[in-house]
Amino acid sequence: MTTETQSHQPSLYETDYLQWIETTLEKLRQQDYAAIDWENLIEEIADMGRSERQGFESNLIVLLLHLLKWQYQPSMRSGSWKGSIVEHRRRIRKAIKDSPSLKPFLEKIFSECYADAVEQASAETGLPVTSFPGESPYTPAQVLDANFFPEV
Repeated sequence: MTTETQSHQPSLYETDYLQWIETTLEKLRQQDYAAIDWENLIEEIADMGRSERQGFESNLIVLLLHLLKWQYQPSMRSGSWKGSIVEHRRRIRKAIKDSPSLKPFLEKIFSECYADAVEQASAETGLPVTSFPGESPYTPAQVLDANFFPEV
């Protein structure tokens, strides 16, 4: 056994994440590139991108879910559903404004998110999956349109 394997010294990244971030930022500001924990920094940046896309996708699913519930359960409409539609539209529009590369991502994931929203809508409403169209009856532009609320 080598000394290295006998006594693993946890890195700052493992022991104090916030301190690791602050230390890494300071090293970058000082252009002390040789002292940067590149492996963890690269992983963190990759995770940031994944997290951003996952959050965007989640907001789209919730928006589609509430549009479906709004359309297919008109007697159950509530302010909270409308509020959720408004809120998730705002989040998606803001995300696209901050990161325009999410616009083509929206187009890419739209059908899959719609299928997920149908599954969730069926679970929440008790309606069979077949009650909902197999493909989205809404376009991405409609989904993001502040004045669009589907009718039966």
